[in-house]
Amino acid sequence: QVQLVESGGGLVQAGGSLRLSCAASGRTFSRAIMGWFRQAPGKEREFVAAISWSGSNTLYADSVKGRFTISRDNAKSTVYLQMNSLKPEDTAVYYCAADGNPFPSTQNMGIERKYDYWGQGTQVTVSS
Repeated sequence: QVQLVESGGGLVQAGGSLRLSCAASGRTFSRAIMGWFRQAPGKEREFVAAISWSGSNTLYADSVKGRFTISRDNAKSTVYLQMNSLKPEDTAVYYCAADGNPFPSTQNMGIERKYDYWGQGTQVTVSS
């Protein structure tokens, strides 16, 4: 079992920055592929970014590429999402997710069903 707790959300003006954190506890974090997803009001949850256990592989949605950066600190069992140049359309609840597969693969990192554990979400609101 893995428990995930997101933090760092808030209200920011367009063009501003936020850094989200996701603290993991429970099973071995360092081998888990981690992802960030978001859900805007009235929309389906969508993929944002993912990172492999070593950090050497990352994947981004086209909508955030060049603006967001995912990273992880396995010693702290924490994954981060640095969000720069925020836009009003980035407004959503952001969720951290972990792949529970004991033999992790970097395939399909952008697919929601790959992830077994989810945090409760943190709200990000970008004002225009």
